[in-house]
Amino acid sequence: MTENCLLNFGFCKGLRLPPPPFFRHKKNSLNPTPLVSSPAIPYHATFIYPQPKGKTMSVQALQQAAESRRSIYVLNKELPISQQEVAQIVEHAIKHTPSAFNSQSTRIVVLFGAEHEKVWDIAANELHKIIPADKFEPTANKLNMFKAAAGTVLFFEDQTVVQGLQVQFPAYAANFPIWSEHTNAMHQYAIWTTLAAARIGANLQHYNPIIDAEIAKTWNIPAAWTLRAQLVFGGIAAPAGEKEFQPVEERLKVFGL
Repeated sequence: MTENCLLNFGFCKGLRLPPPPFFRHKKNSLNPTPLVSSPAIPYHATFIYPQPKGKTMSVQALQQAAESRRSIYVLNKELPISQQEVAQIVEHAIKHTPSAFNSQSTRIVVLFGAEHEKVWDIAANELHKIIPADKFEPTANKLNMFKAAAGTVLFFEDQTVVQGLQVQFPAYAANFPIWSEHTNAMHQYAIWTTLAAARIGANLQHYNPIIDAEIAKTWNIPAAWTLRAQLVFGGIAAPAGEKEFQPVEERLKVFGL
């Protein structure tokens, strides 16, 4: 699964990671020893494995993680956990996030360090072609802010999978591209929320399709992989601003209570 769906650049090329569940900073006596371990991947934190029978994960903990997931733009390169642990978070998400017909169509590339910075150099080069030089400074400032972060997660959808489902189930052919986008969005949310739980800030960008060709060329991305989003992540240098909420009663209807 890892070799086909998740590529990591910047720290351990070709290394298969153990499958970790949700990240946790504090030790819990109920947590068993990791089922898979590797001396090449030190565990600097405790991970929550499936709970014993009769035990349930705290709803409040999940909701708190969801609330902590914010768009944080002022980031630095100082992660509170290791790069390996970030990659483990991504691998857990790509393994366990649901998809229509269990299609598992999402593909992910994780970039650290200089590899991550290349994304934003590519974006700058491509945008220079379409934005006049005398108006480029605001764009340059924004791209430099992304470049100052620790890494980028690139999200793709494998169109070979989507097209194969369209052939196999023609009655739903028009829906598979839509469901594919749903799948990708769930991967984005799962990774973003878990990073937030690990005290890592992030923001989601969409510079596709402007950067698609150079991204594919730089990291030898298969032609069938379509770039959908870029999640910039790093240490939190400044918190997110206040968030306004529209009235919940205008957005939610409940019947039968």
